[in-house]
Amino acid sequence: MATYVIGDLQGCLTPLMQLLEHIQYRADQDKLWFAGDLINRGPESLETLRFIKSLGHNTKVVLGNHDLHLLAVSYGHGKLKRGDTLAEILTAGDRDDLMDWLRQQPLCHYDEQLNTVMTHAGIPPCWDLKKTQTLAKEVEDKLRSDTVDDFFATMYGNTPNQWDDKLTGTDRLRTITNYLTRMRFCDENSKLDLESKEGISTATKGYAAWFNYPTKVPSDCHIVFGHWAALEGNTQQEHIHALDTGCVWGGSLTALRLEDRQRFSTPCTINRKNS
Repeated sequence: MATYVIGDLQGCLTPLMQLLEHIQYRADQDKLWFAGDLINRGPESLETLRFIKSLGHNTKVVLGNHDLHLLAVSYGHGKLKRGDTLAEILTAGDRDDLMDWLRQQPLCHYDEQLNTVMTHAGIPPCWDLKKTQTLAKEVEDKLRSDTVDDFFATMYGNTPNQWDDKLTGTDRLRTITNYLTRMRFCDENSKLDLESKEGISTATKGYAAWFNYPTKVPSDCHIVFGHWAALEGNTQQEHIHALDTGCVWGGSLTALRLEDRQRFSTPCTINRKNS
């Protein structure tokens, strides 16, 4: 039995099927983890979402910013953006079932036996593992509640951009969400820069990649994340693994086998839809 973590799919089902064949995935034995952004930008968003949902209990998913964007739009908040490939999902006959399934997924998954934690964007320097799990659960509980519409109505925004334990209400939930699903650069006090989106060398003065600061997560715990295709899968950190290798942008789709940290990749084979 093996456990594979796969980076951002973004609606690229065909490369996923090729990757599963490459790793000789055994549905009755192996486990799959997905590091968020299951959908959007690629041409097979609806088919991808249906397939991941069909995999059942041997699969772990964390939500990414694109997944939350889909949910927000489906609840009547936010608008489809240029380049979004979500219309098929929003008009599908099983839309409600897919949305209900998606909002049951967590923002953080930790496996004690494998000593590995997965979020979409990473873990800020100011949080330890327990705090990350606790704060993620606050958002997860809201997503699964009868008042989830209130969350999506106020989810978008770049502020507050620094964690404070005194944050409450929508500011608190938005900040947690931004750390776990949108973070790339921050300063030494975990203040976020949510505007810069390119490689490490493009950091604004006083900011750096979140994983270049000392972490409060134990050094023997592995952190796996997606979200940042410009890293090309490289953090230069032994226990921090970037898995978004830009499949939807013409790169590759990557899986990390957790038992021995071996990587597997297949090249992009899709034609991205133009908006």
